Amino acid sequence: MMKTAFLGLGIMGAGMAARLIGAGLEVAVWNRSVEKAEPLRALGGHVAASPAEAARGAQIVVSMLADDTVSRQVWTGPEGALPAMAPGAVAVESSTLTGPWVRELAGLASARGVEFLEAPVTGSRDQAVQGTLRFLLGGEASAIAAARPALEAMGSASVYLGPAGSAATVKLANNFLCGLQAAGLAEALALFEKSGLDVEQAFSILAEGAPGSPLVRAVGRRMLDRAYTPHFLVPLMAKDLAYARAALGDAGISSAVAEAARQRFIAADEAGEGQHDIAAIIEPLRKR
Repeated sequence: MMKTAFLGLGIMGAGMAARLIGAGLEVAVWNRSVEKAEPLRALGGHVAASPAEAARGAQIVVSMLADDTVSRQVWTGPEGALPAMAPGAVAVESSTLTGPWVRELAGLASARGVEFLEAPVTGSRDQAVQGTLRFLLGGEASAIAAARPALEAMGSASVYLGPAGSAATVKLANNFLCGLQAAGLAEALALFEKSGLDVEQAFSILAEGAPGSPLVRAVGRRMLDRAYTPHFLVPLMAKDLAYARAALGDAGISSAVAEAARQRFIAADEAGEGQHDIAAIIEPLRKR
């Protein structure tokens, strides 16, 4: 059995780790709050006390973490995974991070003889559970080949985008556009409600017309139903929009729209919606 490790068992990570266990791999899991690891123990995973313990002896180590700071700590901090990995093992970073940190992490891995693959995903909680994520890959062909058993267990497709940092750029652009759509949709639906319209009818015009997209249809439905079980947490989208704005700035593109959308997510977080789905950003607008 191929030994793997999975670090970070949030909304996405829990489903991804379960897919690895279901595929018959030997899986060690770690999460900062250990109670989130217990369901994986019940499935047959080994719950490790630290990232280093999880990574020790693993051929593939996958992480799905909140941001650059957490990623740096989990990979390189005290009891971090990277120093515990053997040469030739592959580190797979699936978090939504900045390009500069991804490239730095790739260099740190290389210095230790560890293969590195960035593999952020498109898809959300349901796709993680179903094993139908799409991986955006950046790195060397050898790392992709080594990580293939884990990628195939967790996803249904992958696309290679170039050297390390390439996938981070595309993932941030993807989430940037998702954040803009969600923020605009919240404002539009709040307008319908405050105007006394038949909101279902008005929403169908958006969902079935030119603005329609999978995100508009899914998130709009959750907004109307006030169904805020998290698929994507409000503060994580605020973080992604901040990272996207920085990436745009590094490319010489000043983005006022990234900051405007980010403020909608910050306002929702400050209004107590931080543990809810991004659809909850409409709530502060409803209360005005």
